[in-house]
Amino acid sequence: MTPQSTTPPTRDQILQQLQEAEVKFLRLQFTDILGTTKNVEVPKSQFAKALNGDVTFDGSAVEGFTRVEESDMLLRPDLGTFLIYPQFSREEGERGKVARLICDVALPDGTPFDGDPRQVLKRQIARAQAMGFEMFVGTEPEFFLFERSPSGVGTTITHDKAGYFDLAPIDKGERIRREITNKLVEMGFEIEAAHHEVSPGQHEIDFRYAPALETADRIATFKFVVKRVALEYGLLASFLPKPLPGVNGSGMHCHLSLFKGGTNAFADPGGEHGLSRTAQQFIAGLLDHAGAMVAITNPLVNSYKRLVPGFEAPVNVAWSTSNRSALIRIPAKRGNSTRAEVRMPDPSCNPYLALAVMLAAGLDGIEQDMEPAPAIQRNIFKMTVREKRHHRVKELPSDLREAVDELEKDDVLRRALGEHVLDHFVEAKRAEWREYNATVHAWELERYLDLI
Repeated sequence: MTPQSTTPPTRDQILQQLQEAEVKFLRLQFTDILGTTKNVEVPKSQFAKALNGDVTFDGSAVEGFTRVEESDMLLRPDLGTFLIYPQFSREEGERGKVARLICDVALPDGTPFDGDPRQVLKRQIARAQAMGFEMFVGTEPEFFLFERSPSGVGTTITHDKAGYFDLAPIDKGERIRREITNKLVEMGFEIEAAHHEVSPGQHEIDFRYAPALETADRIATFKFVVKRVALEYGLLASFLPKPLPGVNGSGMHCHLSLFKGGTNAFADPGGEHGLSRTAQQFIAGLLDHAGAMVAITNPLVNSYKRLVPGFEAPVNVAWSTSNRSALIRIPAKRGNSTRAEVRMPDPSCNPYLALAVMLAAGLDGIEQDMEPAPAIQRNIFKMTVREKRHHRVKELPSDLREAVDELEKDDVLRRALGEHVLDHFVEAKRAEWREYNATVHAWELERYLDLI
């Protein structure tokens, strides 16, 4: 199916919708460098000011933004992201309806702020457009549902003991998934599938592919809705990549495709595997930069406990058209459905930065006319070290420290992120690793305390 574009509403149309729907509050949403969603909420009297992009906030209070002496920032709303939230609870309904706009962050003079993750993605989108391309992305975010203690604190006790594609009554999350899906549909999402995942208490909801910026916005909205609905059911929804040992972790597979002139630029019936030269170059770029890219797509210490053999998560930098042990898989559909499924990202990532580095890596493959190693159709987990070396299969970094080291050495991704984002991201991740490395963990005490 060919992607369709929609015309965003005007300022006056939004004001009219706010009035007709009797909306009481408007949230101006943005994201910090680490991917945490932030917002400034304004009452009805400030709607016009907010739509004019004149609402300011203290950027020094936001992770990775600015220093105290240069803290004033503007929120410039993207009118195409306007929506009115559905009612999540009876109490919310009594307080009045709430609407939302996702914003770009700007300096006081109106200049786009280099440290805004949304701007980072928009720069790469503009780069792709200059080459005649538009990237579309479909995602498969996974999450866990956990019980809360009587005092409301989250636990790691899963909501059920079900497995892949199970049904109620074993799958106790069926009702909650439907509620999440209904709320998302009310907000304009097109949901393609919802089901129980492999691990107990683990779930997946897939939404239809869209342009990269729209998909990043949707991921941020999706995470909010999942957590909000779970809260109403007295549960904790967590997007932590590996909250439980010994079971599969949560990923966020990303299906990428480039379109040119309304046609899928990855498709070529006469090409090897039905792929165009552009697709091969894009895949080569993703593989070439994977070791650095993983610092952004898998940004937590915990992320690398998912990226281990035996739990369906990729650890090998390779591609395939048939098996899921490779980092990149090419699903069977061709024509306008031709795409590359990148399997390493997890849902803890900043979606704007993650899609930006994937796009930057793929475009570099096109610009440099890269050639990927041959596709591997075997189970890579069962290959010997010698066989991997023969097929030019490398491994991803094994922890966050190694990944950040690789990121700092990658000039293409450094330029894509920009100096401000790169420096603040690396500083935060180095601090996270140092804190983790200096902590004495329960595993060490259980293993060594009596023995040594």
